[in-house]
Amino acid sequence: MLNRAEIIGRVGKSEVRYMPNGDPVANITVAATEKWNDKQSGQPREKTEWFNCVAYNPLADIIGRYVDVGDLLYIDGKIQTRKYQDKNGNDRYITEIHVRELKMLTTKAEKEARNRGQSEKPGRFPDPPPNPVPQTFDDDIPF
Repeated sequence: MLNRAEIIGRVGKSEVRYMPNGDPVANITVAATEKWNDKQSGQPREKTEWFNCVAYNPLADIIGRYVDVGDLLYIDGKIQTRKYQDKNGNDRYITEIHVRELKMLTTKAEKEARNRGQSEKPGRFPDPPPNPVPQTFDDDIPF
């Protein structure tokens, strides 16, 4: 059997928390955008999928130190869906990619340009779509 997810995308949100034993856990959202030309109209089209990703020590430590919003990442991991209860006691489900491998694809020059307020790649980073099931990493999600 095989459970593997590989994505290349840009970081939309990044948060590092610490377990009671002090080990870091990183929760990030990654947007992967697919682009194509419509066969009938010839017009360019695109679709962005958002992925919830979780990394544990030592990858969580690397994410906390070096990964910024907008960075381009390669992520290899496994897909897991877990059940939790929200603050009202309702059952909720969240599907995540548990990161096994991480490669940072943003160059140092791109980071420096972004930090100066310039962008080498014009365009706006897409917002995550609204979702009726909370996909944020709030305190009622146990990990």
